[in-house]
Amino acid sequence: MRFRTAWQRLSESMLPSSNMSPTPQFTTAVYGMAAVMAWGTSDFLGGYATRRANAFLFTVVVNLGGLLVIGTLALAAHAPFPSARSAAWVLAGGISGGAALAIFYRALSSGRMGLTAPVAAVLSAAIPAVFSIFTEGLPGRIPLLGFALAAVGLWLITRTEDGSPPEGIGLAILAGIGFASFYLCVRQAGDTSALWIASLTRTGGLIITGLIVLLLRNFRDITPAGLRWGVVTGCIDSLGTILFVHASQTGRLDEAVVISSLYPAVTVLLARLFLKEQFTRWRLVGLLAALAAVPMIASG
Repeated sequence: MRFRTAWQRLSESMLPSSNMSPTPQFTTAVYGMAAVMAWGTSDFLGGYATRRANAFLFTVVVNLGGLLVIGTLALAAHAPFPSARSAAWVLAGGISGGAALAIFYRALSSGRMGLTAPVAAVLSAAIPAVFSIFTEGLPGRIPLLGFALAAVGLWLITRTEDGSPPEGIGLAILAGIGFASFYLCVRQAGDTSALWIASLTRTGGLIITGLIVLLLRNFRDITPAGLRWGVVTGCIDSLGTILFVHASQTGRLDEAVVISSLYPAVTVLLARLFLKEQFTRWRLVGLLAALAAVPMIASG
């Protein structure tokens, strides 16, 4: 009890005063950019690992590893469990997102990460952004310009030199639609604990991918190293989910989604550094444009 009281005092002393409190847009941008780092890293690890493992079996390990860690944290923090309605929405989002994640890993492993990742990101951002504009109204002019700049940046990251569609593009489109459904379902959960949202999301993902693996009867197409990387990937991806939930709860859905969907920039950079994928001049321009869009979106 003394430790908790001391910790509360320390936390309160570190909070800014009321006249210096950050705006909701700024807070959303900070959480969103943190989610970008986590999701971009986990996608790179997942895409690389599934080159040597079945995508659905690997995603089962991702969901199980993330669930064990985040679920333990939720219980330890004594976070209030969500209502039945919120839990149902999050489970639905987890089922959609879990299937999309497995498809996305397959797309990343079959094609070039620097091309397939942004395709999924554009779709997963565009659908919730349009939904948010219809339900919450138009944001300010500068955020709208930021949305447009982010879209242009992601398009430049995605484009190929010869204009041909990259391998895995169809799977990336399916994954993008699934991720968009995940965003929309999580938004319906309201101000539920981010830890429980991440835990229930992993539960839904584990249910759908586990059923698919059972139907396919593919239980051995993964190495011990793949199991380890799956657990690590699940923990990092779950961290990204928690950060995104905070971003969506502190601001508009379209702002949180568009900023968080810039994660391909991290995946592209990691693919360039570790896999030596081609990094053209236009892709660099796209990355810079996507990064420049963040403060514009956050200024609304």
